Amino acid sequence: MKLTRSKKPLYAQIANIVKDRIVHGVYPVGTNIPSEPQLEQEFQVSKVTVRNAIKELAQDGYVETGSGKGTKVIRNTSASKLSKLKRFTEVLVEDGHQISKQLLGAEHVINDEGTTAYQLFGERCLRVERLYRLDGEPYIHYTHYLSCRAASMELSDLGAQSLYDLLEEQSITISKYRDEFSAAAAAPASVLAALHIEAGTPLLKRSRYAYDESGQLIEYSEGYYHTERHHYVVNYDV
Repeated sequence: MKLTRSKKPLYAQIANIVKDRIVHGVYPVGTNIPSEPQLEQEFQVSKVTVRNAIKELAQDGYVETGSGKGTKVIRNTSASKLSKLKRFTEVLVEDGHQISKQLLGAEHVINDEGTTAYQLFGERCLRVERLYRLDGEPYIHYTHYLSCRAASMELSDLGAQSLYDLLEEQSITISKYRDEFSAAAAAPASVLAALHIEAGTPLLKRSRYAYDESGQLIEYSEGYYHTERHHYVVNYDV
C-alpha cells in the first residue's frame, strides 16, 4: 500500500491504518499484527518508520511488544470523544465478527436542488461512498456528504484511513452528532446492488448529522443496514 502526501507523518499514517484494522477485527485481540518486515514491505517505508508507528500504537494501548514474540494486540476499542458508549462496529468485533471496509467512490459533486445534500451544504460538497462487510458479506452501505471545509482532503486516503481521522488532520474536530433511524421502504438502486439484495428487502436507515466545536454541520451521512444479516446493537453500561 502506497501512502499519500499527507500533512501527517508516515509513521502516524501507518499507526492509524493498523489501528483501524484492529478496531474492525482484522487483527483480533490476542493475535500479532504483521511483523516489521511485512509492514515495511506493505507500506514501502523504512524500519525506523514502522518502529515509530508500533511505538505510537503501544503508547495508545492497542498493542504490546515482546522480545522475540512479535507485537500483540491487547485492546480493540477506540476512545471516543463523543460518548462513553461503544461504537456499533466495536460491539460486533467484541462478539467475534470481522468488519472490513471498501471505498466505492469519493468525489466533489454538484448537488441537485431539492436534495438533502443541497439543503444542508448548498451547490457543492464532497461525497464519499463506502461499503462495510460483516464476515465477508455486504452489510452496510454509507454515503457521506461533507462540507467544503473538507474539500482539500486527499481523496486517495479514504480507502485506508478513518474519515474522522482525516478530518482531524484538517483541524476539523467532530464534537457532537445526531442520529435519526427509520425503516427504509425504498433504498436507492445503487445501495441494493452494493448490498446484493432485491428491492423490497427490509433495511434500517440511519441519518447522521455531525457538527464541529462551533456547531457548524461538517458531515451528513446516510447508512443502510441489512439487519436480516445482523441486528443493530447498542450496549449500555450503567
